[in-house]
Amino acid sequence: MEFRRLVRGRVDWSDLESIARAIADRYDRSELSVRFLDADNWLSTPMVVDDDLFVKVISPQNTLVHAIFTTGRNLGVLSSGVEGFFEPFQTPLEMAQHELAATEQMRALGIHAPKPIEAFEHNGFGIAVLEYLPSFRPLDELDTATEIELAPELFQSLATLHQNGLAHGDLRAENVLIRNGELYFIDATNVKSSAEADAKSYDLACALAALEPLIGAHKTVSAALTIYSAEELLAALDFLDFVNIRPDHDFNAIVLKSEIEKHLTP
Repeated sequence: MEFRRLVRGRVDWSDLESIARAIADRYDRSELSVRFLDADNWLSTPMVVDDDLFVKVISPQNTLVHAIFTTGRNLGVLSSGVEGFFEPFQTPLEMAQHELAATEQMRALGIHAPKPIEAFEHNGFGIAVLEYLPSFRPLDELDTATEIELAPELFQSLATLHQNGLAHGDLRAENVLIRNGELYFIDATNVKSSAEADAKSYDLACALAALEPLIGAHKTVSAALTIYSAEELLAALDFLDFVNIRPDHDFNAIVLKSEIEKHLTP
């Protein structure tokens, strides 16, 4: 945790106060209730304002860290035999604007996501403002029966993105939120549109990797096959080794690969 905070960088309290005042002015609020979230996030300082706004404060260091991560991910993708397809951001504002744009695109397709409100720049920081979702739980904090029930919906939401030429790029359990029984996607990253097929296969590999430790390989693959073809799972299989070495995924790649291969045997 301390290493993550060091890499993420701490935003000075004076800067956070200035950002809070800017939000108060923009939303005509004389007083604000600000609550900071220990969200274990490398790429922003998240906070909740008045229990209705979710605000991400993105610093220049966050943008630099994202660029470093992007380089590492692209090198990892190369190990799967394809060209890297993750794209970095040039400024904190660009990161904030992408957050809004990706959320708007998902909602336009009928995928549940927090309502995007605005992105703006303040003293060199990118500020993304979205609807705050109270009482949500990440996918990996549910009971197993509910996770099994939601698995086909996760793959259907992902397929909806793919069928419309989009990709998530960072699908993992903590980026899938459940609120009132509904599944929400958050934190889509930036991928090249020219690498659509590979990005989709990577997305599917990440979804398989996120679910396998929760519901087991057999139920994970069975849920995926209600939406995706065996050939699409085979394409995703090529990315599983790379996903397996990422520190934010922890799954049994050997068992998952074996389960996928069972469905490809004539």
